[in-house]
Amino acid sequence: MTKYKFLLLLFSFSKFCANAQIRESQEKKFEQSYTLLNSMLVNENNYSFKKAVFSVENAFLDNQLDTIFLNKQIKSLNSLCNSIINERELKYYEKDKTTVNKWASVFQVMHDTIPVNINDTIYRYIPFGYDFNDVFGHKTRENLFVSKLLQTHKGNCHSLPYLYKILCEELGTKANLALAPNHIYIKHRSIKDGWYNTELTSGIFPIDAWIMASGFVHIDAIRNGVYMKALNNKESIALVLIDLADNYNAKFPNNDGTFVLKCAETAILNYPNFATALILRAETHKKQMKKEQNQKKAKQMLLDLEKEYTYIHEIGYRNMPEDMYLNWLITLKTERNKYENTTLKK
Repeated sequence: MTKYKFLLLLFSFSKFCANAQIRESQEKKFEQSYTLLNSMLVNENNYSFKKAVFSVENAFLDNQLDTIFLNKQIKSLNSLCNSIINERELKYYEKDKTTVNKWASVFQVMHDTIPVNINDTIYRYIPFGYDFNDVFGHKTRENLFVSKLLQTHKGNCHSLPYLYKILCEELGTKANLALAPNHIYIKHRSIKDGWYNTELTSGIFPIDAWIMASGFVHIDAIRNGVYMKALNNKESIALVLIDLADNYNAKFPNNDGTFVLKCAETAILNYPNFATALILRAETHKKQMKKEQNQKKAKQMLLDLEKEYTYIHEIGYRNMPEDMYLNWLITLKTERNKYENTTLKK
């Protein structure tokens, strides 16, 4: 072997080792995030939706998330919410008025232009808007992140309800996430109105008929809690676990599925009929089956896979094409009078 070839081989080996170390470091961040999320499921005293969401985003961003800036932004929004609560008299007279007032303040911060007086100078607070660019995060997962929303004030049906829930919890109250096809929104329950929907992408309070109008909500999906269920904190963390798994797939597209399945199984354990988790588990098993060299084992994997897809169909899940989802979302504005709950005024 010539000296040149030896040096080239040494360089290639060094580069391989360096890349392996980088990947190991990146994967470690995902494992740390999983450990944090799992601790919230095991011990409710560890629960923090804000910490859960930012840990997942930080793992994808190789520990480069500016948490100081993000916490400062959230603190400012929290202060604005408290100012609204203190300065406005809400025309609501049930005993849960304090809680409803907090929800109303967060909704206003998310969707209203608000005059802010700083040292006798009036500034206009600009609310958050919908970003129709890459709403599913196909180009980059960062378009789904709360951190991106806080930096740009533009978000989607993933980051907007996540931020709403975070702000509610910062005020010491809760907000229930809920699912529709390809969509996340908020469900609240007040003494006066019972359960009602809060839609962050359009800033209105749609009745359940709007969700049913998509044409992809089977009655079995409602009955089995696939859609339109007010998710508890554990079920919300299950959503974040699947975000972690999806981010891992985006970061390491050729992974063997082990980490992804760990996330999916933990999510399903805490939200058994979480369709997205069930589908991710099945799709991961499908990839593993295609790589399996043992024909007997591959045949059994195929039989198991058929059972998984059958169950997903039985609980009422139906796939909604992305273009149809966007058209359905737009109907909230074009047919607002048809689907808005007019009894809710905030």
